[in-house]
Amino acid sequence: MELTRSLTTRRGFLQSVGGAAALAATAGYPEWVFAQTRSGVLNAMLNVEPATLNYALLNTSVIQSVCGSINESLLLFDWQLKPQPNLARSFSVSPDGLVYTFELEPDVKWHDGKPFTSKDVVFTCAKMLRELNPRSRAAMDRCESITAEGDHKVVFKLKEPFNAFILAFMASTGPMMPAHIYEGTDFRNNPANTAPIGTGPFKFAQWSKGNFIKLVRNENYWRKGQPYLDEVTFRIIASAEQRAVALETGAVDMAFGDDLDPIDVPRFRDSPGLVMVQNAYDAVGEITLMEINQRTAPFNDRRFRAAIMHAMDRNFLVDQLNFGMGRVADSPIFSTVPYYDPKVLTQYEYSPAKAKALLDDMGLKPGAGGVRHKFSVLMLPNQDGPWRRAGEYSKQALADVGLDVELQSTDVATFYKRNGDWDYDVMWNSYGQFGDPAIGMSRFFLSNNIRKGVPQTNTQGYVNPKVDDLLQKGATAVKREDAQAAYSELQKILTEDVAMLWMYERRKPLFHAKKFKDVVLGPNGPCDGFGAAKPA
Repeated sequence: MELTRSLTTRRGFLQSVGGAAALAATAGYPEWVFAQTRSGVLNAMLNVEPATLNYALLNTSVIQSVCGSINESLLLFDWQLKPQPNLARSFSVSPDGLVYTFELEPDVKWHDGKPFTSKDVVFTCAKMLRELNPRSRAAMDRCESITAEGDHKVVFKLKEPFNAFILAFMASTGPMMPAHIYEGTDFRNNPANTAPIGTGPFKFAQWSKGNFIKLVRNENYWRKGQPYLDEVTFRIIASAEQRAVALETGAVDMAFGDDLDPIDVPRFRDSPGLVMVQNAYDAVGEITLMEINQRTAPFNDRRFRAAIMHAMDRNFLVDQLNFGMGRVADSPIFSTVPYYDPKVLTQYEYSPAKAKALLDDMGLKPGAGGVRHKFSVLMLPNQDGPWRRAGEYSKQALADVGLDVELQSTDVATFYKRNGDWDYDVMWNSYGQFGDPAIGMSRFFLSNNIRKGVPQTNTQGYVNPKVDDLLQKGATAVKREDAQAAYSELQKILTEDVAMLWMYERRKPLFHAKKFKDVVLGPNGPCDGFGAAKPA
């Protein structure tokens, strides 16, 4: 292969929170909300303050949206997820599928003027991503060696075939990081984590905490003529109402997938000054879910996990709380990702009666006030819109079957620390699939990926040797039908076991002002950066 260039009813619940999505009054807004931008500046938004700008350390959607224009990957992927050249001008794969050879662009420089070479690729893939990034580790741990042959060639030799390996070089999974900045340092506390250096079309300029992050044009960018814009600024706006006002007034030019409350999407979809990109996140394949710490009772009992699934009306979550923007999740594999198999899935219909019966069977009988068990649910930090509604609904739905839930709120940094430290009973979260189960899904169920202190790994403590074996078989199968057989059996086991509490698949649009074009050129959306974006 060669590549070149009242909450007691659902109705009452909706009535109690529906007004929250209405536009707020303009009083108290910062002045920039009503300022118009010049054509050379793209103003975007962030719904929370990032915990870091180290793209390798924490690959959340907020960080991806910023760092995609700073740190680049070896490859880009088109709408069909076919690899295209980027920092690697070409690549080849040996007939046995064990050797991947990348030829690098020869004239790329880091933002500080140092040359980008094969040393950076080896350091990033063999050391930094392997240590920090759960998705990357799934691929890089399969390498027997990663070596540089001169300054502009890198050879990856695999221990065995890994059919999803090429997807590890997508920007959201495999951002290249500067060896001369990070080598020999504490990656998690390097000063560059708040002032990143990349090879991308835009350079980091300023981070005003609580206000904005500004990137400026990389005048020495290796793609001649790009970028076309002078600046990209990300305004940090915590309120969904304020974000809607900012987009409606033209104070910002873009709304990422998490910026708008779904209740506002229909009116922005019909706005003559905006473009809606419905497939900007197709490569992500994001599932909203509840992780459950399975190290202690009753969370380690399948019946308790199944009871929660039966207690939650997930169609209500999709149709009413998210206004139809999604689909009920019934599998650990996103329904549009390869290997999804609806025939093998154990389904959990909305049935409070079944939930109560399972809890009765466990011996969790109603006590004082009808309470069977008390526990906490940690909420996602950006607690407005659908996230807040989902949390409040889950509290009521679980109370209806005798489960007393305390909703806990925190900031972004603490949220991910608690996730990595296993410091939770149950927590809402949202994870991407990134094109293949071996990249986006396996990290949550592999027993060797239970790594305390590292978020977005197997923080639930789920252990099943059969699942470990099937994940290995699926990832290394040479024939597509063999991979499908492994992943089908895997979905059967995981859904029977209620290994995670899958709620719904997210289908989130991206909006941008019509005065810009070429803003999104592939299914990885803003993760691929805004080098090609230009005034229309």
